Amino acid sequence: MWPFPANRRPAPVAAPAAAPAAPLRERSSDHRTAFILLALGGAAIAAFGIAAISSIFSSIFFALVLTICVYPVRHWLEARGVPRGVATVAVLVAVVGLLAAFVGALIIAVGQFLTLLPQYEPQLQAWFASIGAWLEGLGIGAEQADAIVGGFEPTAVIGWLGSIAGSAAGLISSAVVLLTLLILMASDSSYASTITAGISLRRPATGRALLRFSDGVRRYMVVTTVLGAAQGIINWIALTIMGIPGALLWGLLSFLCSFIPNIGYFIALVPPIVFGALTGGWPLVVGVLIVYGVFNAIIQSVIQPKVVGNAVSLNQTITFVSVLFWAIVLGPTGAILAVPLTLLVRMLLIDSDPRTDWLKPALGEVDDAKREMQAEDAAAKARRHAQRDAKKA
Repeated sequence: MWPFPANRRPAPVAAPAAAPAAPLRERSSDHRTAFILLALGGAAIAAFGIAAISSIFSSIFFALVLTICVYPVRHWLEARGVPRGVATVAVLVAVVGLLAAFVGALIIAVGQFLTLLPQYEPQLQAWFASIGAWLEGLGIGAEQADAIVGGFEPTAVIGWLGSIAGSAAGLISSAVVLLTLLILMASDSSYASTITAGISLRRPATGRALLRFSDGVRRYMVVTTVLGAAQGIINWIALTIMGIPGALLWGLLSFLCSFIPNIGYFIALVPPIVFGALTGGWPLVVGVLIVYGVFNAIIQSVIQPKVVGNAVSLNQTITFVSVLFWAIVLGPTGAILAVPLTLLVRMLLIDSDPRTDWLKPALGEVDDAKREMQAEDAAAKARRHAQRDAKKA
């Protein structure tokens, strides 16, 4: 029974007023630090996982890049009524031809280097001995100088190349895996356009990201191949005219290193300088620096950015860091495929999510920023002119 009369019941106690809800932006930022740490931890785990399966991952991604590069051949053939089976065979032949050309250039380069190096072994040993004496003159101990120079002696280099050649079984197994992947991807690429159209219909942002990734990889690889070939031919001709031994070899090296952004140029520059110094002294060294500096700077700094355009949309800092990162994770193959791999990460994390569009200018899409800077420069120039006119008046 109720303990109070009906007209004497205590007044109900008012519930405490609810605290005003925090703004959505503040609530979403409460755990931002935790989200950042989780993302960094996940990225570290993913990097270590990729490094653990680097040989398999490199083969898969390299096959994917080659398939993307030759896909326009399939599209061109099918648009002209060629059966899909014939188009698949044509794509497979094209992609295997690209692979064979790349491997053949690498084998020729290593073989010529193994033939050329013993011919100049006495000169190289004398040169390294002079370097050791110079290091001792700087106050470095004899043992430390010998340890520094010993890693670059011809015998050490030949032994290193011999260890690479001795792993033929591993190279053959990797080639079999890569060839199998190329056959399967060339066959599956017949459904690529239909699948991409379906994805674009259901997930427009993801579809656009996939198309942008494939177009960017294709344009980057094709343009780099063409300009790298031109660069290698120019260097070969110039080195032949200067009489530097192994000119064809250094031209091939220049072509192969053109796929390594920023760093490849310096890798390709060192051997011609060394052999130029052995055969002709400082005049040939200066000639090599001029040839590589002029022609390679024009090709890589002027022609290539204009041809590639905004297909890559990665600034120079990110490109350089990506080479270092993927070289650590995947080795030399990672350095060669650094830009396509970074485009893959960008496609997965940035381009496929419209909410991250604000990050794109920081990555390399600076067209809007350039227009804003031009407007700011024009306004600043107008203010300076106005101030000068005011002083004159």
